[in-house]
Amino acid sequence: MAGENQNQKKAQEDLNHVLQARRDKLAELQEAGKDPFQITKYDVTVHSVDIKNHYEEYQGKEVSLAGRMMFKRVMGKASFCNVQDREGSIQIYVARDSIGEEPYKDFKKMDIGDIVGIKGTVFTTKTGEISVHAESVTLLSKSLQVLPEKFHGLTDTDTRYRQRYVDLIMNADVKDTFIKRSRILAAIRKYLGEHDFMEVETPMLVSNAGGAAARPFETHFNALDEDFKLRISLELYLKRLIVGGLERVYEIGRVFRNEGLDTRHNPEFTLMELYQAYTDYHGMMDLTEDLYRYVAQEVLGTTTIVYNGVEMDLGKPFARMTMVDAVKKYAGVDFNEIHTLEEARNIAREKHVEFEERHKKGDILNLFFEEFVEEHLIQPTFIMDHPVEISPLTKKKPENPEYVERFEFFMNGWEMANAYSELNDPIDQRERFKAQEELLAQGDEEANHTDEDFLNALEVGMPPTGGIGFGIDRMCMLLTDSAAIRDVLLFPTMKSLDPKKGASASDAKTESKGETAEAAVSGQAETVNVSVPSVQLDLSKVKVEPLFEDMVDFETFSKSDFRVVKVEACEAVPKSKKLLKFTLNDGSDRKRTILSGIHEYYEPEQLVGKTCVAITNLPPRKMMGIDSEGMLISAVYECDGREGLNLLMLDDGIPAGAKLY
Repeated sequence: MAGENQNQKKAQEDLNHVLQARRDKLAELQEAGKDPFQITKYDVTVHSVDIKNHYEEYQGKEVSLAGRMMFKRVMGKASFCNVQDREGSIQIYVARDSIGEEPYKDFKKMDIGDIVGIKGTVFTTKTGEISVHAESVTLLSKSLQVLPEKFHGLTDTDTRYRQRYVDLIMNADVKDTFIKRSRILAAIRKYLGEHDFMEVETPMLVSNAGGAAARPFETHFNALDEDFKLRISLELYLKRLIVGGLERVYEIGRVFRNEGLDTRHNPEFTLMELYQAYTDYHGMMDLTEDLYRYVAQEVLGTTTIVYNGVEMDLGKPFARMTMVDAVKKYAGVDFNEIHTLEEARNIAREKHVEFEERHKKGDILNLFFEEFVEEHLIQPTFIMDHPVEISPLTKKKPENPEYVERFEFFMNGWEMANAYSELNDPIDQRERFKAQEELLAQGDEEANHTDEDFLNALEVGMPPTGGIGFGIDRMCMLLTDSAAIRDVLLFPTMKSLDPKKGASASDAKTESKGETAEAAVSGQAETVNVSVPSVQLDLSKVKVEPLFEDMVDFETFSKSDFRVVKVEACEAVPKSKKLLKFTLNDGSDRKRTILSGIHEYYEPEQLVGKTCVAITNLPPRKMMGIDSEGMLISAVYECDGREGLNLLMLDDGIPAGAKLY
């Protein structure tokens, strides 16, 4: 242990030396009147990919490009470096005789990570590599930090999300993901523009956050001395525009929901909603099918996509099934034969589907759907005709008013879109709002408030309208084969590394559940200090299990593979009050799933981004139908007659996959 600490101390000293050396180089340049930060522009005539893709056009011609130096090899009077720009990278040949003696000395002092401008002639080396023979090398910006080592790259997921700028530099596939995301959005806008839809913008700060079942973020507007909420949906304002006669409108924008973090949820995310007058939910189905097919073809060049090894065919007609038929198919329960709330409760008890006292027959049908059906909806599928209890803004089916003209679009077992034949009856809408207010009074924090201005708009008159909401981030996940929503968000929501920031009563509650405080980074971010839990235990009341008297030989102990893991996602397991499902980076090429019965002590969002310890060579164990691939290590004790538990958490600077001895 002492030797390990010495090595860490030496590594820290070496890093500090390198960082100081870079600052010293900058100071020398500034003293010599060569301050790179005084340069305001550089004329770029070409990018690396242009040269490589059209070599015949550029061969022997002078070009000017700029980018970040990612590699440098000095060989006496001539050197090579590699410059990475927006499109890719290209080799640069730098010779003293070509750029001059003094500039060559300056070049040799440049560091990996520096941003440089290159003017020179395009040629091919003896080894056949397309290169630029430099005539001048200009330092445009000095890098004062050290990039991750080339061959190991930036692999720690927590660091990647927090320092996306470094992630984009080091990982070409990450840059490609976000280029594809931009192209997906461009393709959506192109498609809708060709179908006469008008893009609009509506308020983010609202007095009444409606249009979805979600808990909003709340804030205070000082100038008006009024409380506002961040929008949870785009719906109610877009429908006002339909009333105003715009007929076909859409918005792509951020919405905010005060909920947990997991592989498919971020508290702020990109939603697209569109509304079309004089059509219904069948029209929305046709549009969705056509749009998804169009975007895949535009961005990927194919209508067949592969996600996590599973092929999904967007070229075939999408399946269409009612929620009742889907539950009958996968759960063996026919809700057409269930006529009363008591019958619904009885079948729920029989099938071990948990429900609450406030749940009505339609709510229980939806619980059956979530429990038994969703996971099977891998290929593109429309689930239609939801119960009225869970659809407060949707038209009832004329032939069966217990159900509404609504569909959800599923792929990969995920809800990808939600659409309605929009409710335009103001009297019916008022009754739906009244029912929502009752749910709110019963403690449902996701229920809607009555929106009087929206009701007034409906009284002015809204034509028959079809509407739909698309989760853009999930769409991007599928089309880029990304495992988690954070992989398609440039800057996902992360818990602060500084425990002093954002301290509140909720933080105190968090700490009282035994959470180890986040690591704080000091100075130039190289020394990490980990604080202990703030909860002070009366040690006189603490009891621990007695130590094992039986000895275990070292060979037996060494067979257990203890590894450092990073929590990429964490979510509660449905139907279980105790289990949390972890998605872990264990340093390998695949993600590891482990279930742990610690929900009593931690909320899932508290653990995302944490560094923990797991035994990784235990045989998989089925828990609630899910294979748990190992065990997370916790410290368990008894205090004042109650069991205490702390998940073992480590310094975030320790990489995933590090083995414990």
